[in-house]
Amino acid sequence: MNRLLILMGRYMKSLSCYLSIFFSITFCFGQSPDVFRAEYMLMPKNNLDIKTSRVKLLANVPIALKEDHIVLGGEYNWYNYDVPASLFSNSIDINNLHVIDVNLGYILKWNENWRIVGLVTPRWASNFTNGVEKEDFSINYTAGVFKEKKDIAKPFKLVMGLSYNVSSPIRVPLPFLYYEKRFKPNWSYVLGVPKTGLKYYTKKKHYFQTELILDGYYVNIQNDILLQGNDVSTDVSSTAALITFGYQHKFTKDVSLYLMAGHTVFQSGVLRDINRNDIFTINDEAGLYFRTGFRIGI
Repeated sequence: MNRLLILMGRYMKSLSCYLSIFFSITFCFGQSPDVFRAEYMLMPKNNLDIKTSRVKLLANVPIALKEDHIVLGGEYNWYNYDVPASLFSNSIDINNLHVIDVNLGYILKWNENWRIVGLVTPRWASNFTNGVEKEDFSINYTAGVFKEKKDIAKPFKLVMGLSYNVSSPIRVPLPFLYYEKRFKPNWSYVLGVPKTGLKYYTKKKHYFQTELILDGYYVNIQNDILLQGNDVSTDVSSTAALITFGYQHKFTKDVSLYLMAGHTVFQSGVLRDINRNDIFTINDEAGLYFRTGFRIGI
């Protein structure tokens, strides 16, 4: 029995690492081509008395250069990671976490069907208790190809390529794939990471959808946290897999409001040391998930 528990623990740790890698890949690439998005997410208190909320603000500005485009943009995520003060000393240091991305992209028209995409994303991820420090900063790189067919009976979108994320435990470029297709007039599906799902369209601009989503973050902790056994944590990370059901209403072709609710399938919130090893589990309990927002698409 003990051996089984040890093997299960190793499996869950490996799965957490795997999900963190792929969340980082798609987080920096941005599968949602939004001009603007404002979003609020809430995970209410679970059995461990832990609550997480997030505010996301995103803006992108495409600049046309004949047939090519430059994309300038940014994304800000504020996390309120509310954990009991008795869990470990200085738990207040992870109550307010910030992730700031600057997106610098170029889209090259290869031919009539394909576009080549390159993206550089400087990132600051920290609790910023002492202002800005060099450990807060990293740069992520993404290169891929993009194909989209809109004016056909079954429109689709395909994105694939490689991404290098400095925060990833594996410091090598990793592949990603995203495929979206409208296979019937009222139905479409998405296959990929961090989102796989199914959507139903009505004739009155109402949409219903179900999704399996990966969500998470990796943030530097200023004023390192000393744990029992003299372990020192320099970073905090969280990864969650969620099943959600939602509703979206489109006011125009590109402007919409959405509401999502669901439950975590898998969750891992951990403190990490300077070598990115898990040294303290904060949250591994499932819980509820709610998300609402307003977006303007391209």
